[in-house]
Amino acid sequence: MRPEDRRDDIVEFLIEKGSASVDVLADKFGVSKMTIHRDLDFLEDDGLLRKVRGGASIEASGQFESDFRYRARVATDEKREIAQRAAGFIEPGTSVMIDDGSTSLATIPYLLKKVPLTVITNNLAIIEQLSGKPGITLIALGGSYARKFNGFFGVLTHNALSTLRADIALLSTSAITGSTAYHQDQEILAVKRQMIESASATYLMADHQKFGKTALHVFSHLSEFDGVIVSPRIPSETVGHLQQEGVRLYFTEDHVNDETILDRNQLEDEQDSAGGA
Repeated sequence: MRPEDRRDDIVEFLIEKGSASVDVLADKFGVSKMTIHRDLDFLEDDGLLRKVRGGASIEASGQFESDFRYRARVATDEKREIAQRAAGFIEPGTSVMIDDGSTSLATIPYLLKKVPLTVITNNLAIIEQLSGKPGITLIALGGSYARKFNGFFGVLTHNALSTLRADIALLSTSAITGSTAYHQDQEILAVKRQMIESASATYLMADHQKFGKTALHVFSHLSEFDGVIVSPRIPSETVGHLQQEGVRLYFTEDHVNDETILDRNQLEDEQDSAGGA
């Protein structure tokens, strides 16, 4: 097997498993541990994994964001529910910006129900799946392709966004601590921040696993979004803290217990009342 093929297979194995030891990888691919160490060094330099003691991991850390293929397999049902809720803020005939996140990818079937619609995105998976769809005017943002994020970033992407204006932006983040969103990669953040600047309304989509985590770069205070779309799986104390910080929360409709329904309805009623004041 060629080294490049083996390295691709190592990444695929980690996408499935999350992490693995050098011993397991050496046995799996029938090569020496030294060869695996060289492969892991190469893949770490490419930003596709992070070496840990005795092996490698594709799971996120404060300075490392996971490959998009791994993220797409995590909390899939929850992300689909969040994407459906987010699509409820979109009206036919409007324009929407969507970023590179795995939750963003889950919006595709719901976007198709909102046609006619203009979709502006740097997410290659969304570009591929919406290309040529009836009722969808697709504006694909150019730039430098990042394999790990399966999207386009950099100066060209930023410049294109600066010439556009959308009715709404649906965004994602990799970590939330307290009432602040974070991300590991500054270049990815630059595009997300420009989308905020280029949209009349912005909504952050965040599954419960993003809460209680931090990353290297500050993205935004959650109160700067017109709403943060979450599932009822976030702890009630987190809901209370975010409410005190002026964060507008919107919950998904499925798998909600009675206590959370009451908290959610009260919270959204208060938010709507404040918005109409």
